[in-house]
Amino acid sequence: MGCVHGRPSAPSPDRPPPQPPEPAAAPAPPQQEAAAAATGKPEQPAAPAEKPARRERRSRSSRPAPGGGSFANRARGEQVAAGWPAWLSAIAGEAIDGWTPRRADSFEKIDKIGQGTYSNVYKARDTVSGKIVALKKVRFDNLEPESVRFMAREILILRRLDHPNVVKLDGLVTSRMSCSLYLVFEYMEHDLAGLAASPDIKFTEPQVKCYMHQLLSGLEHCHDRGVLHRDIKGSNLLLDNNGMLKIADFGLASFFDPDRKQPMTSRVVTLWYRPPELLLGATDYGVGVDLWSAGCILAELLAGRPIMPGRTEVEQLHKIFKLCGSPTEEYWKKSKLPHATIFKPQQPYKRRIRETFKDFPQSALQLIETLLAIDPADRLTATAALRSDFFTTEPFACEPSSLPKYPPSKEIDAKRRDEEARRLRAAGGRANGDGSKKTRTRDRPKAVPAPEANAELQVNIDKRRFITHANAKSKSEKFPPPHQDGAVGVPLDSSNHMDPLYEPPDPSSFSTVFTYEKGAVPTWSGPLADPTAVANQKRKHKSGRSSKQPATARAR
Repeated sequence: MGCVHGRPSAPSPDRPPPQPPEPAAAPAPPQQEAAAAATGKPEQPAAPAEKPARRERRSRSSRPAPGGGSFANRARGEQVAAGWPAWLSAIAGEAIDGWTPRRADSFEKIDKIGQGTYSNVYKARDTVSGKIVALKKVRFDNLEPESVRFMAREILILRRLDHPNVVKLDGLVTSRMSCSLYLVFEYMEHDLAGLAASPDIKFTEPQVKCYMHQLLSGLEHCHDRGVLHRDIKGSNLLLDNNGMLKIADFGLASFFDPDRKQPMTSRVVTLWYRPPELLLGATDYGVGVDLWSAGCILAELLAGRPIMPGRTEVEQLHKIFKLCGSPTEEYWKKSKLPHATIFKPQQPYKRRIRETFKDFPQSALQLIETLLAIDPADRLTATAALRSDFFTTEPFACEPSSLPKYPPSKEIDAKRRDEEARRLRAAGGRANGDGSKKTRTRDRPKAVPAPEANAELQVNIDKRRFITHANAKSKSEKFPPPHQDGAVGVPLDSSNHMDPLYEPPDPSSFSTVFTYEKGAVPTWSGPLADPTAVANQKRKHKSGRSSKQPATARAR
């Protein structure tokens, strides 16, 4: 028999109930008991007298594995014998079913190419095949079942998806005694954030249509398979040298069923690309969250810069209302969003998308108007977006293979260029000897990833929330936000990103809440942020606040 970890869950409906043991069973020989313990497989009976003992072992192993899976001890024993860690097999056996782990020494790391709040990504060489791959090291606590289940959900989602515009999971790297896990992906030379941040790259309309068609095709596949990505942004859209775009990083993704509603956390999607319903605390949502993000990407590619770069959740909501208009009275009444009473403006905002982007092609404006609808139901579907006039009018989308061949460019490369430019400026030098700005990326502020999206509010607004919502062992602090999803079973009300007790100093207007600091604006380095850099930035912001800052703009 295999090792048992954790608590057994309710019996699976597809398995018969355990049979009571029969006392007349003859004990199995010691040699066969040892073989069963090593392999997890019940031994073949040597004589009919051994059948009761075999039935007893089968009844014990038919109990489902902890974590709600349907794997018995026998299956877990086989997985451990194949090289999987016991903690992974016990909690997330379904995610690794049918796979064999790769050894860590069969890969050679070349460079770090990405960094997120919960993972690091490396360029590596497969020493067996010689192929260049991407290794994603997932951060989790193997002693915390909730953390392991969250990590396993990403694997299950990736194994469910199979589309040219969705990144493919090629394997997993771990060992029986390991406490870490790497996900193996095909290597992609660029991401859209890195290309968009380059001062030398300007996308044409056919190129934008090509990228958007691939993005929406990938989203269509995800939604048809019951998957919400929940973090669509430039750095999660990878590109290879053949012009193929692939949606990546499903760390915040979740399964969903439009016919069976269940509460999900609103603490997802990087701030610049987060839809208004999530900012207002919605826990019942669907494909509209991904479509809003896609609309932001479309407008960003055509405009050449992010269209709503907010620094806090309150400021982001203000930018949305100024551009897209505030919700109608009917929407406020039917949605019943948790933060509606706090953030509902006294005077409605007019929709100004066509005025703001009057130079955009008419067909693009129509699609942006749909994707950036305040009511999620009006955003329709990815399939409807693919059939819009934007893709059926000239100039048509170019073929991916005809896209320009760019030097390798990722978001982390833009971040390194920014850091080098800042270092040279601090030392009194210039990024270039001739004073040009070619080494700088486009001057953009930095987007904040979902877990840090309200960092400024966390520091400055209401410190009592740390007593109310958090403690040293809070899962919401240690693990990614999707642990609060109803599917995982952690309460939704443990979020500390939006304080319902906070009210703007001037309830009649959002404009008095925000501080727009003059001086150097941090150059854009994409939506990912180093947690240590975020902490340093908060300390610097707190100590170096200008004396000219208006008192009404300081959150208390």
